[in-house]
Amino acid sequence: MDSTTLAAFLAVDLLLIFTPGADWAFAISAGLRERSVVPAVAGMLTGHTAYALLAVAGLAVLVAGSPPALTAFTVAGAGYLMWLGLGVLRRPAVVAESEEYVHSSRWQVLLKGAGVSGLNPKAPLLFFSLFPQFIHTSSGWPVAAQTGLLSAVHVTATALVYLAVGLLARTVLKTRPTAARVVTRISGVMMIAIGGLLLVERLAG
Repeated sequence: MDSTTLAAFLAVDLLLIFTPGADWAFAISAGLRERSVVPAVAGMLTGHTAYALLAVAGLAVLVAGSPPALTAFTVAGAGYLMWLGLGVLRRPAVVAESEEYVHSSRWQVLLKGAGVSGLNPKAPLLFFSLFPQFIHTSSGWPVAAQTGLLSAVHVTATALVYLAVGLLARTVLKTRPTAARVVTRISGVMMIAIGGLLLVERLAG
């Protein structure tokens, strides 16, 4: 795979990563609510990595080509996002440390992050709609190797962007508790709205 193809893929991939969505909302929420954003980002990367492995193996094409399976997957993902969003709205972020505020354990945050990205139907669409446009069977590289390289680039870029989002949310809003609560509530509403839109879009289709 030549450097021009790789650079073109990275440019398009970054545009998609920089588009706010459920992952952004969760990264912002974790940045404001938890001691560290690393478990949240690691959890979301787990979901992306799982899809990367499926993409390399070519197995997720079966799911994408099965309407009942894709519908069930979308409904589960939408419901999970809406449930997380309601939880955020019920317990807005408190940036300042206090004895009354109880942080989630690292494993809880990691598992939630894995659920956010793993059950987000847009993740497999990225892998199985975007990737084929940059894979060339005549390049001399095996398709699995090309897919693996693109996946590594995507996961690395995702990690850097989500870490930056979480850290900036904490840094910028650390001394603004009221603004932090507002941003957290917006994140919760985003999760619910995204889940609702995915649900309506899939069931209406």
